[in-house]
Amino acid sequence: MSEVGYGTRELKRARLAVAVVFCVHGAVTGSFATRVPWIQDHAGVGAGQLGLALAFPALGASAAMPLAGRVSHRFGARTALRGLLALWTLALILPSLAPNLITLCCALFAYGACAGMSDVAMNALGVEIENRLGRSIMSGLHGMWSVGALVGSAAGTLAAHLGSDARLHHALAALVLTLAGLVACGGVLDLRPTEDEEPPPRFALPPRSALLIGAVGFCAVFAEGASLDWSAVYLRDVLDTSAGLAAACTTAFTLTMAVARLVGDRVVDRFGAVRTVRVGGLGAALGGLLVVVAPDPAVAIGGFGLMGLGIAVVVPLAFAAAGRSGPSPSQAIAGVATITYTSGLVAPSAIGAVADATSLVVSFGLVTFLACGLVVLAGVLRAGERTRTEAAGVSPAGAGARGRES
Repeated sequence: MSEVGYGTRELKRARLAVAVVFCVHGAVTGSFATRVPWIQDHAGVGAGQLGLALAFPALGASAAMPLAGRVSHRFGARTALRGLLALWTLALILPSLAPNLITLCCALFAYGACAGMSDVAMNALGVEIENRLGRSIMSGLHGMWSVGALVGSAAGTLAAHLGSDARLHHALAALVLTLAGLVACGGVLDLRPTEDEEPPPRFALPPRSALLIGAVGFCAVFAEGASLDWSAVYLRDVLDTSAGLAAACTTAFTLTMAVARLVGDRVVDRFGAVRTVRVGGLGAALGGLLVVVAPDPAVAIGGFGLMGLGIAVVVPLAFAAAGRSGPSPSQAIAGVATITYTSGLVAPSAIGAVADATSLVVSFGLVTFLACGLVVLAGVLRAGERTRTEAAGVSPAGAGARGRES
């Protein structure tokens, strides 16, 4: 089999297919999140035990993500993504079946492992398509993930409102999403390694090139996790708002991030990854400052919205930079993903611990400080910058993936 290039039409078709894959991936997360109360009641666990169980998806993802590159090398990018995405959509069924804490932790570990491997595979393909097109698409792809999460959440909210059994709801959702994912995967690039290319290790620490890039993602995901989990509590406890207005703040933050990601590619193409993240970091830091000094709910909601705008495109750009930072894109992306998943794991508990020791205001002072880290560290994302001379259908040397069609 000889190496082949892809024309613009084929690349646009592949981009659409990967966008659907991102949407399907997000829909699984949204479907699960809305039924957590039902799962908690079914498993008979308290709030503390549920918090322990909810740490296991991140643990499973961190343990399994390094395997994604090995799977893609063995089976090719298209087949690997098809299998890993199907495992992820079907894993949605597992948590609702768990009758106790131990089985729930095991189910969520497997759920997270499938999430992490499919996450790495789809981001690696997204980075490769971006490289070949010569323009930013990763922000839009992550925006489609957010759209999928919102759709899954809406369907889950309806199912919960109707009082449906989560086992039935998740079984039907898994069936629909699995079929949609299998169809979408048929349109992605079928990239395969050359005969002399060494397979990536089964398990490996993140490569050095991914550490600083991962630190940028860590700062952004910490701010995201803190805002998603604590913004409503902040408005309720610090500013004494109603429960409805507090919940609306979280929804507004989510929508702000989704919209910013959907339009973010144009900004990145116009100003570049480094400048975009620096300006975004300044905006996020200003938003955090507004939250800390807010005299009323309107200012705080504006601050959370500004944080969402500032950090929205950071993680997509971190994945893009990782995919161009060395000879093994999947391994580098897995390393960055591991660091960002860790940030998402520790952020909610860290905010709570600081709040217990001091106050929520001080906690979001920490978030503001980390947002400033985006400004300082943005330069490491230069690996994600593309040149205008990169022609469609030609993979840049830094991408590390040589496409061959079977």
